[in-house]
Amino acid sequence: MTIKEFFKADRYAAFSGIELLEVEPGRAKTRMEIREMHLNAGNVVQGGAIFTLADLAFAAAVNGYGNLAMSIETSIRYFKGVGSGVLFADAKIVHIHKRLATFEVRVTDETDELIALFIATAYRKDVTLPFFDGGNT
Repeated sequence: MTIKEFFKADRYAAFSGIELLEVEPGRAKTRMEIREMHLNAGNVVQGGAIFTLADLAFAAAVNGYGNLAMSIETSIRYFKGVGSGVLFADAKIVHIHKRLATFEVRVTDETDELIALFIATAYRKDVTLPFFDGGNT
């Protein structure tokens, strides 16, 4: 099993049309083509859809180290509404320790304009994930 196969089991992200494009320990990138179902009453992408896009990138990046990690704190700031096109979320490690890891996830559009900024901290458990083979994810 690979880490990408592992995250195909994230049923909500899959239902939302989110793809995991790239992943390695400490970094991941996701993609979501904006569809009608993502829009709120104001005809812009609903905040929860953007949150889910960023959250999957964060989850893949932090779990890419091979041990199960669960979010314990997140925050998101929205900068621009968007109603069509494609959104990307790029997660990068800010700090990692034995138990805690903090990440920044930048959500951008196709022109690399910043749409939202997601900051998250995860608790890293002593549970080895099925895709982990000692560092070659």
